[in-house]
Amino acid sequence: MKAMRLTKVGKGEPFEAFDKPDAAPGPNEVAIRIHAAGLNMADVKIREGMGPDAPPPASVLGFDAAGIVEAVGPGVTRFAIGDEVYGCVGGMPGLDGAFSERMIADARLMAKKPKNLDFRQTAALPLTVITAWEALVDRARVQPGELVLVHGGTGGVGHFGIQIARAQGAIVHATVSSPEKAQIARDLGADDTIDYHELSVADYVSEKTGGRGYDVVFDTVGGKNIENAIAAVATNGRVATIVPGDNVDLTGMSQKNATLHMVLMLIPLMTGNNRERHGQLLDAVTALVEAGRLHPLVDQHRFTLDTVGAALDFFDSGEAIGKVVVDVA
Repeated sequence: MKAMRLTKVGKGEPFEAFDKPDAAPGPNEVAIRIHAAGLNMADVKIREGMGPDAPPPASVLGFDAAGIVEAVGPGVTRFAIGDEVYGCVGGMPGLDGAFSERMIADARLMAKKPKNLDFRQTAALPLTVITAWEALVDRARVQPGELVLVHGGTGGVGHFGIQIARAQGAIVHATVSSPEKAQIARDLGADDTIDYHELSVADYVSEKTGGRGYDVVFDTVGGKNIENAIAAVATNGRVATIVPGDNVDLTGMSQKNATLHMVLMLIPLMTGNNRERHGQLLDAVTALVEAGRLHPLVDQHRFTLDTVGAALDFFDSGEAIGKVVVDVA
C-alpha cells in the first residue's frame, strides 16, 4: 500500500512515497482503507521534531483518519468489515499513521462515520472536536445560559468550540480577525463576534459583558494569549487552554478565584489508557452531526497523498479557514 514517510525531521522537510507492507490487525485493532486524512498542528510539530514525541526515521505520520474497515482483529465488536469509520488513531511513535492508503488502528479510538458527511468532511473532525469537547464539556463543564468566549472562532478547534458551547445551551462570543471570519463564526452559531484588531480585552469585556467578564473562556490560540483569556474571565469563572505558553502571568487567576484547565487530548494515544473514552465521545459527536447541530468547517484548498508536505506547509502558514484535509482515495 502506498504511504508517505518522513525520513528526516525539520521544518519543511519533504515526505517520500513508499510501498508499505500490509499488516493484519491485532487484538482490538482494525485495518482501515483510508479515504481522507485531517491535518493538525500536532502533525506540524512532530514533523519539525518538537517535543518528546519526535518520530523515528521513516515514520508515517497523520493523526486523523476516515475510511472503511477492511479487516477486524480479535476482540473487536463495535465494527465489522465494510463499516465507514473515523477517529484520531495514529501519527505518533509506536502507532501507524493516516498518511497512507491503509492503516492499522485501535478500534477503541474510533466511531462510525456520520451518515450526512462525506469522508473529507469526516476527517476534519477527530482531534479538534475531541479537544473542544474535553475543554468545554468535560473540564469547564459549560452550563445552559452561561456566557462563553472562544478565542480563535474560525480555527480548527475554535469553530468546534462555538458549536459545542451552543449545543450545551451557552451564549457564545468569538474572537476573529476580519469581517469575513466574523460572518463565518456567526454562521457557525456565535451570538456575537469580536475583532481583536479593533477592541482590547478591557474594551470588549466592558462592551459585551458590562464589565462582568465571561463565565468560561476557551483559549485555542496559545502562547501569551492565555493572559488575554484570564483578563476576560469573570470572577469564579473557568479558563480552558489547549496551548499553554511559557512565562505567562497567571496572577489574575487567583485574583478572580478562577480555575484553569489545560487540555491535551492525546493522552490516551500516548499512554494507551482510557482509549474507549475517545470512541464514546465520537459516538456522541456523530449523533450531533446527524442531528444537524455540529458540522466541520473544511478549508477549500485540495491536497492529495503525494502533496501532504505542501498541505502541512499551507496549514502551518495560518492562512487556512477551518480544517485542512488530504484526499487519499
